[in-house]
Amino acid sequence: MARILIMLVSLLSHSLACSAEPSSFRDTGVVFRMTKPAVLVLNEKTAHIIQTAFQHADYPDIKGEKSMRFLGKIAYGLKNIHIGQLTIENTTVDLKEDDAIDIGIQNVSASFQGTLSYGYVGGWVVKLIHSIDFEIESSIDLQINVKLLMDEGRVIVDTSDCYLTFHKLTLHLQGDKDPGWLKQLFTNFISFTLKLVLKNQVCKEINFISQLLADYVLETSANFLKDADIGIDISVTSSPAIKANYIESHHKGLVVYQNHSGIFHDSAFTPSLLTDSKMVYFWFSDQVLNSLALAAFLDKRLELTLTGEKLKEMFEIEELKTQQEIVQKIFRGASYNVSLAKVWSLDPPQIILQPEGTIVKSSVAVELSVPLQGEGPPSVALYSEKEVTVTIQASYMQKNLYLHLSEAMIEIKKLKRVADIAVNDETLKHILEKIVLAAGIPEVVSRFERGISSLLNSRGLYHFNIIDPEIVTKKGHLILQMDFGFPHHLLVEFLKITL
Repeated sequence: MARILIMLVSLLSHSLACSAEPSSFRDTGVVFRMTKPAVLVLNEKTAHIIQTAFQHADYPDIKGEKSMRFLGKIAYGLKNIHIGQLTIENTTVDLKEDDAIDIGIQNVSASFQGTLSYGYVGGWVVKLIHSIDFEIESSIDLQINVKLLMDEGRVIVDTSDCYLTFHKLTLHLQGDKDPGWLKQLFTNFISFTLKLVLKNQVCKEINFISQLLADYVLETSANFLKDADIGIDISVTSSPAIKANYIESHHKGLVVYQNHSGIFHDSAFTPSLLTDSKMVYFWFSDQVLNSLALAAFLDKRLELTLTGEKLKEMFEIEELKTQQEIVQKIFRGASYNVSLAKVWSLDPPQIILQPEGTIVKSSVAVELSVPLQGEGPPSVALYSEKEVTVTIQASYMQKNLYLHLSEAMIEIKKLKRVADIAVNDETLKHILEKIVLAAGIPEVVSRFERGISSLLNSRGLYHFNIIDPEIVTKKGHLILQMDFGFPHHLLVEFLKITL
């Protein structure tokens, strides 16, 4: 009956669980907070989803016997019970501090249709069997107080505190010339039996679908944060914080690479780091980002190869316009199309989060290969190692991530070249610094920008109506905060899976 009602609860709880030390956040790498305005936005869209649930629910047949004065025993059965029409006047949701999520659905007007069979019991045999179509008009209120529990790391959504209040339950019979006596006979005890069946079935189905959806949300979130062999363990680390203005869950945030997870040190998270002015908040420790950088390094993702036009763009930047003769000496007269530049990280980058932005420090190697005397296969002509430090500020607009390079510094640590390049080391260092600062770093930043945007969109982020997103860096952590429009596609996708 309420197959999708509990979806609201699961979207709000987002995989919450409990721990023995509710005040400790030391193992927390990622935090999710949804505030009261977001809860209300979700609630606005639940009515038509609940209608779908009513219409697809399975209602059991009802059978029984009734002893009637002068008539003896009468056997009856209600079969093929299904929803005819359904309207919902109002839905509400409230957060009970340190207790539960309170969901109320008021004035559900539903008509149940089916077939009534009845007959007189004579001995061991039912005689004179008759069938007649029926319709039951009902007006119902539904109240659920949802508890969020944990069992072996899984979220258990307890909806046992579930109540149905019937304001009206009227039986209508069709197809009989004078159904008045029959209606009078069956209305009272069928209505009583039907109330019990509906209550049991509705609450049972809510409990079933709530657990199914909690698992679905957690699995969907884990898949969203996974790319090939790199993922993030979002198992919860502590009990949910259900406050009057928000719900908050705390997650491990351990990066998993090829089924091996990292190690997390004491977290700096405290609830005071987040507010409730936006609908949704995501808090990330810098340890999570550094673990992602390590996984990307181990997976050989921090490598870049340039040739042809892209290599030409690097060496023909405006800053080197007056030094093209020296550039030609470096390439020994070879074409850019037959030359090759490789760039890779020597060590895992170090990520430092500060109010001025995300600071990335990395040891980088650059190897330039050109054909000897301009002919034949390319061979290494130039090799250098350098320390690169960049400060980046990030923003998200029009369904794309933008990385703004605010500061960059390089220090060349090593330089090797073949003897026939007739350029002194100081000149080479000067040219390499210009290339790296003016073209190399912006190219790497641009590739990360496009790659991350593409990855996020491939996970369906473009479905969300994200409003006024902000990416805020503080000392040791990063906060994503935003308002949003209702993610209707998630509910539709879940309906396809469950119905």
